[in-house]
Amino acid sequence: MELFSDKAGDEGLPGRERGWVMAAVMTSTLMAVFDGAMVNIALPQMTHALNVAAPVAVWFANGYLLSAAMTLLIFAALATRIGFRPVFIFGLSLFTLTSLGCALAPNAETLIAMRVLQGVGGAATLSIAPAILRSVFPGRLLGRILGLNALLIASSTAVAPVLGGFLLSALSWQWLFAINVVPGLLALMLAFKAIPHKPALSGQPFDLKGALLSATLLGAAIMATNSFASPHAADHAISASVINWFGLALLSGIAFIRHIRRADKPLLPPAIFHSGRFSLAALTSLASFISQGVTFVALPFLFQSVYGYSAFTSALLFTPWPVGIALVAPWAGKLADRYAPSIISTAGLLIFAIGLALLATLPDSAAQWDIGLRSLICGIGFGCFQSPNNREMLSSVVREWSGYASGVLAVVRTFGQCLGAALVSVLLAVMVSANTIAQQNQAVRVSLWLAVAASGCALVFSVSRMRRNQ
Repeated sequence: MELFSDKAGDEGLPGRERGWVMAAVMTSTLMAVFDGAMVNIALPQMTHALNVAAPVAVWFANGYLLSAAMTLLIFAALATRIGFRPVFIFGLSLFTLTSLGCALAPNAETLIAMRVLQGVGGAATLSIAPAILRSVFPGRLLGRILGLNALLIASSTAVAPVLGGFLLSALSWQWLFAINVVPGLLALMLAFKAIPHKPALSGQPFDLKGALLSATLLGAAIMATNSFASPHAADHAISASVINWFGLALLSGIAFIRHIRRADKPLLPPAIFHSGRFSLAALTSLASFISQGVTFVALPFLFQSVYGYSAFTSALLFTPWPVGIALVAPWAGKLADRYAPSIISTAGLLIFAIGLALLATLPDSAAQWDIGLRSLICGIGFGCFQSPNNREMLSSVVREWSGYASGVLAVVRTFGQCLGAALVSVLLAVMVSANTIAQQNQAVRVSLWLAVAASGCALVFSVSRMRRNQ
C-alpha cells in the first residue's frame, strides 16, 4: 500500500512504523466520535435511570463539550513544547479511565464530573491528531491520510446511532462508555510503541496567562451559544445569560489577542495567521462547519415535525450524508496531494452549497429517495472539501507549528458546529410561537437557507485563497 511505502527523501517515519501510529490515532478518533454520537441519543434513558431533571441531564453532553472546547488550544500549545507523545498518551489514558468512571458512576453528579474530565482527555488527543499524522507521514501522502481520517469519521458518524440504539435496547446506557475501555487500552499500547519521542524545547516556558485567557474565551463562547440553543432562548433570563457570556467572551478575546501580540512565547503565535493561506483556510472551515451545524439541527425538525417520520427513519434519512463523505474523502485527499488543495476544496464547497439549496427547496411532501439523494450530494460536496482544506491548513505552516494549526482546526470545527446549532434555536424561538407545522416548516426553511448563505461565505473565502495562491 502506497501509504506505507518509502521513497528517497521522505520525511517522517519509515512506512511500517507509520501504520502503528495511524492505528493509534484513528482508534482514539473513532472512540471520541462514537462517544459524542451515542451519548446524545441516550440522554432520555440516562435522565430516567438517574432520576434527574432534563436541564441536569443536558450536562451529560455539555460537560464534555465545554471542557474539550476550553482546553483544545492549551493542549495544542503544550504538545508543541513537550512533544506529541506525552500529550497524546495523557489524553488517551484520561479518556479511557474516565470512560470506565462514567460507566460506573452511581449518580448524576459523578457522571457529570467524569464527563468533564473525559472532555479534557478528548481534547488532548483530538487537538493534535492531524499534527501527529503530519509529523509521521511525508508531505506527498498528507492529503491521502487526512482523507482516510475523514472517511473514518464519516463512517463512524453513520454507524454510531445504530450501534448506540442496539446497546441501549440490548444492554444499558453504561455500555456506551464501557465500550471505550478495550479499544482505549489497545490504542495506548500502540501509542507507547509507535509515537516517537521528541525532546522538550529549551527556553520555551508555558504561557499560563494565555492558557487561562483562551480557556475563558472558548468556554464563554460555548456557554453563550448553548444559552442560545436552549429551548427557552427567548426568555428574559436566558437572554441575560447570553449577554453575560457573550460579554465575557468578548472581553477575554480582546485580552487574549493583546496578550499573544505582546508575549515573548505566547500560547498561540500570532504569526501563524500572517499566512493568507492558513487564515483563509481557517475561515473557510469555520463557515462550512457553521453551515453543517445549522443543517444537522434543522433537518430533524423537518423530517419529524413537518414530514412526520419516526426518529429511526429520520436517522436513516441522515445516512446518505456520511456515506457521501466516505465515498469521496479518500479520493479528494489523494487528488490534493497531486493538485492544488484549494481548487479541490472549492469545487467541493460548490457541490455542498448546491446540495444545501436542494434541501432548502424540498417540496412539502418529499419522497424518501429524493431526500436521501439531496443529502448524498451534500455529503459528496463536504467530503470533497474537508480533507483538501485540512491539508491546506496543515501544509501552509512550518512543520514545527503543526500542533498550533491542528489546534486551530479543532477550535473552528467545534465552535462552528455549536454556532450553527445556536442559530437554528434562535430562529425556532423567534419564528415558532403557536408551534404549528406551518411555522416550524417556515423556520426550518429559513434555517436551511441560512446554511446555504454560510456555505456561500465559505466559497468566497476559498475563492479568495485561490487567487492569493496564483
